[in-house]
Amino acid sequence: MISLDDIEDMTCLTRDEIDALAEHDHTDILTAALEGEYAMHHHGGPQGVKQKITEDVQAALKAGDTDHARALMATLRHFLYHHPDAAEA
Repeated sequence: MISLDDIEDMTCLTRDEIDALAEHDHTDILTAALEGEYAMHHHGGPQGVKQKITEDVQAALKAGDTDHARALMATLRHFLYHHPDAAEA
């Protein structure tokens, strides 16, 4: 059986990034991992992933969940550090 760690190891995304995508798209972890990995290898994909995490931060702030917003900001910072091309455009 494939574990969540195995799924993460098959992508260029971290578990937190995959979780943020799953939250944004209201989908399961496997689907988020597959779609996120696909996006990361296509033109504009990294920027799209960044946008989704940013929208998650905004939604958490709007809901008054500052702890979750703070965690998502850490995820966003990590993502941008490891994928600087996502900050372009």
